[in-house]
Amino acid sequence: MKLTRSEENYLKSIFKLSGKEQLNVSTSALALELNSKAASVTDMIKKISDKGLCDYVKYKGVKLSPIGFNYAVNVVRKHRLWELFLVEKLSFGWEEVHEVAEQLEHIKSDKLIESLESFLDFPKWDPHGNPIPDSEGNIPKRATIVFSTVESGFNYVLLGVNQDDPEFLNYLNQVGLQIGQEIKLIQKFEFDGSLQIALSDKEFHISKEVAKCLLVKEKI
Repeated sequence: MKLTRSEENYLKSIFKLSGKEQLNVSTSALALELNSKAASVTDMIKKISDKGLCDYVKYKGVKLSPIGFNYAVNVVRKHRLWELFLVEKLSFGWEEVHEVAEQLEHIKSDKLIESLESFLDFPKWDPHGNPIPDSEGNIPKRATIVFSTVESGFNYVLLGVNQDDPEFLNYLNQVGLQIGQEIKLIQKFEFDGSLQIALSDKEFHISKEVAKCLLVKEKI
């Protein structure tokens, strides 16, 4: 089945918003994600539903069908492989790659993507710490904790971020937070939820909102 770029974007967005549990996604949430009008979103949902790519029930939202899920995972796979290629091989910053990968993810050549994956040595994680599905649609898993919920006095490793906004990533660049970095949580402040943290060479504060976007694991 050949899908348009717009249809692929809808499937990818439903996949993203439905989370690990693949919950139903409301049309309003989808409209916000795609920066589109609710009526336009409803029309497209009905269109892809007629193709068997999703299940839509009025007032209950939309959920990917098994076929739609496979298409969505394939688009996500291409997007994340391209992001990694841009960062590792073309020296793009992690804050620069999302928009470029948005264009490259719609390339239809399976041979190209298989060659790209092989060239990158079959990676499991993209530059933002997101899992890269393999050619069979299997999605790597690892346990992470949202940094805003962890306990003080322990060391953690930054494994990923759940926000790809360039301004946010540029902020992390400026304060020196990168994937794979060790972070010590010195203190959490009850007043506003902000955190005092230490990297190898400095201490500083980050807001609760920033901490909510950081995915970590405790360093044993």
